[in-house]
Amino acid sequence: MTSTAPAQLDTGWPPPPFHAPTPAVTGADGVRRFHGLTYATSPGYRPRLLDVHVPHTAGPVPAVVWIHGGGWLEGDRRYPPPTVPVELLHGAVLGAGLALVGIDYRHSLEAPFPAQLHDVKAAIRYVRHHAAALGIDPERIGAWGESAGGHLAALAGLVRADAHGTGLEGVEGVPEGDSRVRAVVDWYGVSDLEPLLAHSMPSLPGEPPYPNPVHTLLGGPETERRERARLASPVTYAAERGAPPFLLIHGREDQVVPYGQSEALARALRDAGGDVTLRPVEGADHIFLGSTEVPAIVAHSVDFLHGHLTA
Repeated sequence: MTSTAPAQLDTGWPPPPFHAPTPAVTGADGVRRFHGLTYATSPGYRPRLLDVHVPHTAGPVPAVVWIHGGGWLEGDRRYPPPTVPVELLHGAVLGAGLALVGIDYRHSLEAPFPAQLHDVKAAIRYVRHHAAALGIDPERIGAWGESAGGHLAALAGLVRADAHGTGLEGVEGVPEGDSRVRAVVDWYGVSDLEPLLAHSMPSLPGEPPYPNPVHTLLGGPETERRERARLASPVTYAAERGAPPFLLIHGREDQVVPYGQSEALARALRDAGGDVTLRPVEGADHIFLGSTEVPAIVAHSVDFLHGHLTA
């Protein structure tokens, strides 16, 4: 007798902490796009997602992990800052023969530091683990971030499990594997949080007070913030040798993250014998507001990554 009961899917429980890439959608431009891939899950948090855009070219290609800004409090993997059109950013990266990986990460009101760095590193491990399915060269991955994302890109380039243990590495998603990157582009990111601890956030009349980004990122009691700030600061790790090449680009008139933050990171990297370029943008505020150089800045960033990832 044949059973008419519906077939049961043997999915297993609990589900895996990450999912293999779903089939790509190939556009008219030949770009293969993987949308909304789950690279890590944790009970009580939304799944962390990433998108992958792979240019139409033969063989595995280098990849750039794009990390959005937003004060660690907001932001979205799909959108660069309003001064940088999506078409400009994506077109420049893909046109250079590089894959673009846009990632989300937990915001600071979801979880304090180092959750954000754990997520960035989990995303890099995921891309490296599934490189063959994505069409990416696992040995040629770089990181590029803006503002809060610049801070996280710098940490991704500087913090290594072999030198700093697993506390900053995390075990989310693919729990094992290499999370190092070969080059870093950091747009106006914070490099030393301690001097910013005393900064207060302005409030607008009739609007609820905006959370202090640094305090919210660090979490914990006020008495512990100085030590937490040290652990979350790229300059803490920049004095060690072995850093990848860095390109720092920062507006001279930045009123949100002072230009001196990038100067401090560049100085620490140089003192350790690192390869670092610091490009000031004259007259530019945060997110390069007030500057006409944005297309040139994007081109410089892509040229830097292309040079180091294809060498």
